[in-house]
Amino acid sequence: MVKVGTVYLVGAGPGDPDLLTVRAARLLAEAGLIVHDGLVDPAILALASASAELVSVAKSRARHTLPQHEINALLVREALAGRHVVRLKGGDPLVFGRGGEEAEACRAAGVPVEIVPGVTSALGAAAAAQIPLTHRDAASIVSFVAGQCKGLAEQNWAGLAGAGRTLVIYMGVKTAPQIAEKLIADGLSPQVPVAVVENAARAQMRVLRGSLAALPALVETQRVRSPALIIIGDVTARNDAALAQIALEAHP
Repeated sequence: MVKVGTVYLVGAGPGDPDLLTVRAARLLAEAGLIVHDGLVDPAILALASASAELVSVAKSRARHTLPQHEINALLVREALAGRHVVRLKGGDPLVFGRGGEEAEACRAAGVPVEIVPGVTSALGAAAAAQIPLTHRDAASIVSFVAGQCKGLAEQNWAGLAGAGRTLVIYMGVKTAPQIAEKLIADGLSPQVPVAVVENAARAQMRVLRGSLAALPALVETQRVRSPALIIIGDVTARNDAALAQIALEAHP
């Protein structure tokens, strides 16, 4: 009888291999099969064993290599065949990564699951851009939302952004016009500062700043592409030079 393998749902963080957990790096080095998202940086995949089989299940807004139910089936099938499977996801597996769905599918099939957390993209992007998601003078509440989801117009975001609050939007590049319109219609000032962090924690990272009203034009004129996060709130307007000096003093 074949011994059932384990599925490891592993967070790859925002992109920089140095931000992987030690556990994640160890599993990558030992894995025989790695099922990975399209946003996982090639430098992270390079940490895999030379003998590892790499299977991409990249998703985009218009095209999925495999539908989610087929990804679930792939993980279960390979584990039931006795293989240990690393399911590698950008950011953290349980923050907009459908890790919960995959874990449920594995457990339902009697497959052991281990979840290895990663630096979620919101935290990685904010840290790389030196934007404090909370600040005693600006925000004590942080909310994460998905900007690309069914029924976006009907989603109730009232109160998620505004004075004392920071709103981080994942997957919001394509829907930036609808997001700005929605938030302004909910009563948020068009002049609230925003930042768009593209390719966070990578060599080609860009941090673009503007107002909520100007967000659609900013995304369009600067040709922002995924992976990118939108951060909305007064924290995005904190003094960059001062933050950079603090970071320099903390890490000389």
